[in-house]
Amino acid sequence: MATDPEQARARLSSFGKVGKSSGEIGSADEEPLIANGIRPSPENYSVSAAILPFLFPALGGLLYGYDIGSTSCATISIESPTLSGISWYDLSSVEIGLITSGSLYGALIGSILAFNIADILGRRRELILAALLYLVGALVTALAPDFIIMVVGRFVFGIGIGLAMHAAPMYIAETAPTPMRGQLISLKEFFIVLGMVGGYGIGSLLVDLVAGWRYMYGASTPLAVIMGMGMWWLPASPRWLLLCAMKRKGDMQDLRESAISCLCRLRGQSIGDSAPTEVDEILTELSYVGEDKEVSLREVFHGKCLKALIIGAGLVLFQQITGQPSVLYYAASILQSAGFSAASDATRVSILLGLFKLIMTGLAVLVVERLGRRPLLLGGVSGIVISLFLLGSYYLFLDDVPAVAVVALLLYVGCYQLSFGPIGWLMISEVFPLRLRGRGLSVAVLVNFGANALVTFAFSPLKDLLGAGILFYAFGVIAVLSLAFIF
Repeated sequence: MATDPEQARARLSSFGKVGKSSGEIGSADEEPLIANGIRPSPENYSVSAAILPFLFPALGGLLYGYDIGSTSCATISIESPTLSGISWYDLSSVEIGLITSGSLYGALIGSILAFNIADILGRRRELILAALLYLVGALVTALAPDFIIMVVGRFVFGIGIGLAMHAAPMYIAETAPTPMRGQLISLKEFFIVLGMVGGYGIGSLLVDLVAGWRYMYGASTPLAVIMGMGMWWLPASPRWLLLCAMKRKGDMQDLRESAISCLCRLRGQSIGDSAPTEVDEILTELSYVGEDKEVSLREVFHGKCLKALIIGAGLVLFQQITGQPSVLYYAASILQSAGFSAASDATRVSILLGLFKLIMTGLAVLVVERLGRRPLLLGGVSGIVISLFLLGSYYLFLDDVPAVAVVALLLYVGCYQLSFGPIGWLMISEVFPLRLRGRGLSVAVLVNFGANALVTFAFSPLKDLLGAGILFYAFGVIAVLSLAFIF
């Protein structure tokens, strides 16, 4: 049901809202919702109370990153006749592609499920379900008696990734105090990279063990348990409860009281008696932006939102088809071919890549507001072009100079983290109209995981068909096209 300002005020008056103008919505860090310049009352919160509502959802990103890092090392272990500990180690390039991309196909399905069930489950229960799928997927993969069961485990783990990557940023954004919201959402990307470093590190320790790949995948289970227990303990998102109330999915007064209780738990004692006021301000905001109206998918493909969709989906598409999944998932294999012949040597150099990625992620967070999105995209993608042509040249002409491959990988990782990595997702969170942002982001996530899975799966067969040098040159040409798109 559409809600105009007068209806919003009338609705809030029944809650006993006192002394607040109808314009007291939004914040200094968000786009203005109405242009009368009035700000909401200051939020009362404690930093310590905001840590756990960020940490447990962020573990979903950490586990996603861990999957990338550990899979890079696990593929070396699985293909080893002496270290795999299995009789089916002699896998084809297509089968290796299924192992590496299985979780991404699962994430694609998870994203589709999230599109349809997220508002029904709510952010908290969606994250609990994601943690359960992480746990089951990791156990099935680690204990797999054959190739088919292993791929099933990777697929289940991937569904958890899709749900977690959808729900975690929403839960963090809806529960974090406004002054800390931007920093905490940026730290989510940092946690993904931290997970990659952890995956590379644990992989390097276990790659020389017989059946070490089983331990690599099994090592994620404790974090999945902690994530699930933490989300079970945390309250529901107050904003989601109020959305349910606005859409008449429960008794309005009961859901408002639940939202107040949840907000008190999230903010701690420092919120004092201001929780009802903050809840009523959220209700006012939801009324003004029309959140009580159902948004159809068709609206995303019309008007201004279509242009935003082309920009957002285009960025995350080029983010993947310029070879990013191949570099991350196959980093250890690339380094092994570059002269680090021992599996442990290759995986330990992969740790260097992960740490460097972590540092560049932090740098991007520091300079993005100062330098701007577009200059960082243009500069970073230019570096990606150079690195991809360097990698292609190494495989075709410079195979006696392994330092070229290492420098090219470092350059790629550094430039990616200054450009496509954080800024692609930052841009799509900014260009969509507010009311259609959730649907627009869902489409962009589908494009991201779909392209990611396709590139990861196709890399190994294409590498056998064309050769690594030609393949990296092809990625370089696509990166040039992405520069033109950004320009």
